[in-house]
Amino acid sequence: MPIQTTSKIWHNGNLIPWEKATIHVMSHVVHYGSSVFEGIRCYSQPQGSAVFRLPEHMQRLIDSAKIYRMAIPYTLDELCAAVVDVIEANGVAPCYIRPIVLRGYGEIGVSPKGSPIEVYIANFPWGKYMPGGDGADVCISSWNRLAPNTMPALAKAGANYMNSQLIRMEADCNGYAEGIALDVYGLVSEGSGENIFVVRNGVLYTPPLANSALSGITRDSVLTIARHLGLSVTEQAIPRELLYIADEVFFTGTAAEVSPIRSIDRIVIADGKPGEITRKIADEFFAIANGLKPDRFGWLTPVKVNAQEPVTA
Repeated sequence: MPIQTTSKIWHNGNLIPWEKATIHVMSHVVHYGSSVFEGIRCYSQPQGSAVFRLPEHMQRLIDSAKIYRMAIPYTLDELCAAVVDVIEANGVAPCYIRPIVLRGYGEIGVSPKGSPIEVYIANFPWGKYMPGGDGADVCISSWNRLAPNTMPALAKAGANYMNSQLIRMEADCNGYAEGIALDVYGLVSEGSGENIFVVRNGVLYTPPLANSALSGITRDSVLTIARHLGLSVTEQAIPRELLYIADEVFFTGTAAEVSPIRSIDRIVIADGKPGEITRKIADEFFAIANGLKPDRFGWLTPVKVNAQEPVTA
C-alpha cells in the first residue's frame, strides 16, 4: 500500500517537513537493525477524533527501548504530547501513527556506543490491513517465532520483523493473506504482525506471552472487552491442530484491529463466516474506537483535527 505523505514529522522535539526526515546511510540502525517502534491508530468520531490507547502504546515504546538499553530523552507525557502535536499539525484523521526510536549516525560496529538516539513520530492515512468480508485465508508458516532468550519478543523491535517478513512473504508466495507462526516448541505464537484468538465450545483462548508473542495493546483490549461481555477467557498454550477444529479464529492488532480468519491451511473454520463471539468483540471494539459507545475503559485521547487532503507518494 503506497504511503500517503503528510506535511510534518516530529523529530527530537521539533516538527520538521516530511521530506527532511532522513537518516544517513551509515547510521547504526541501517546496518544492525537497532530500532524500536510503535503502531497506533487515531479514529474519527462524531464528536471529533481520538487516539486509541496512546499512553499504553508509548509506554510499550519506552519499555522496548529499555530492553535494548536505548535511553529515550523524553518522558511518557512528553511523547504522548508529541503524538498529539504531529496529528494536529498535519490535520489528518483517521490516521495511523508511527513513532520510532533508532540509533543514528555515530560509529561503525556492532556495539551501539557512540550512536545517538533519534526519535521520530509520523502520521498518515491508512485504511484496512486485513481482508474484509468473511475473513482471511491464512496458513501455518514454516518459519517459527524466535526462541526465548534469542530476541526478546516483548520488545517491538525493528529487527524482530525480519522474522515477520519471512512469515509474510511465504504466505504471499503461496496465495495466503497472512501466516501464523508457531514457537520453538511447536505451539501457536502469533501472526507476522498480529496476536491470535481461538474460540472453542464458547471459550475464548489466546496464547500466553511466554509463547514468543508480543504484548499487543489490541490483544489486551480484546481480553478486557471479552471479560466485560461475560465471556470465558483463557490464556494458555494452543497446539496447532486446535486451530483446525476451532469454532472461530481471529487476529488482533493495531493494523489488523479485529479481523476474522476464514480458513487455515485451506481448512475452513466452522462455516467459513465470522462467528458470534468474533462479531460481538469486534462490534464493541469498533463502537468504542469510533465514539459510538462511551469510553468506559478510558482508552481514548482526544485530538483537534481540521482534515486536510493527503498526498500520495
